[in-house]
Amino acid sequence: MDEFAQLIRAWRSRVRPADVGLAPGLNRRTPGLRREELALTAGVSVDYIVRLEQGRARNPSAQLLTSLARALRLNDEEREHLFRVAGVALPSAGHVPRHITPTAQRMVDRFRNLPVAVAMHTAIYEVVLWNPLWATLFGDPSSQTRLERNVAWRYFTDRAHPVTHTPEDEETYARDLVGHLRKAVSRYPDDPDLSQLITRLTRVSPEFSRRWREGTVGELRTSRKTLHTALAGDIVVDCDTLTGGPGDQTIVIMTAAPGSEDEHKLDLLRVIGLQQLHTPPARRLPAGPPEKDHSV
Repeated sequence: MDEFAQLIRAWRSRVRPADVGLAPGLNRRTPGLRREELALTAGVSVDYIVRLEQGRARNPSAQLLTSLARALRLNDEEREHLFRVAGVALPSAGHVPRHITPTAQRMVDRFRNLPVAVAMHTAIYEVVLWNPLWATLFGDPSSQTRLERNVAWRYFTDRAHPVTHTPEDEETYARDLVGHLRKAVSRYPDDPDLSQLITRLTRVSPEFSRRWREGTVGELRTSRKTLHTALAGDIVVDCDTLTGGPGDQTIVIMTAAPGSEDEHKLDLLRVIGLQQLHTPPARRLPAGPPEKDHSV
């Protein structure tokens, strides 16, 4: 808990009394909140703050950590680090976030005229933003149910799924896909869509059920895939997953080697997709509450 104690002292020193609605007072020899001010703001005793900063308080509760994070004005990354250092699981954030930031929208828009397939996924692998080439390769998500838009659902239940890997990459991809969903369950245990997805996958997919019981936790990594298309034949692409977005959202980018036949095929499908779709720069799901999907 030494790092925990150091963090509390450091974060306390940077918060001004005015930041938490307190008068500055007189005779301040050091910057930041006094211990009694932090205790008052967090709703705990001064003695407990002293023990925390001396590394003598063990096993702080999630409720206490939440109060400290609020009193210390921590941002999301600092709050997460506080819980991690304390060895306490973060409280549920409620529903899996589906909000699309302007930055993500602009990023996907920039790939409209390039032979690159791009899509943004939620923490449970539901596609919520995509470019026309993605829709040409995998179907237009705006016309699909939420299950059909879910990458994990399609992978484990659709035998005609238009993507294959090498045997080694197939094993890694399947394991990481399940591992990421397990991580999502730990972060969003109260999300009904996630709970229903896991229940449904466990019931209909023996492979998913087996892998789920293994307890693996992980993230998707860079991989090479073969896309099977009706219009251009097989296309080999490299798939990169960009993580770290708000709400555990990820952006998946599929590219082919520059100047290769595979890149030319992607460009052909990009043009066909633009002609067929006549979409705005990037397609996205409508704002507002998630639509009902009675198939889940």
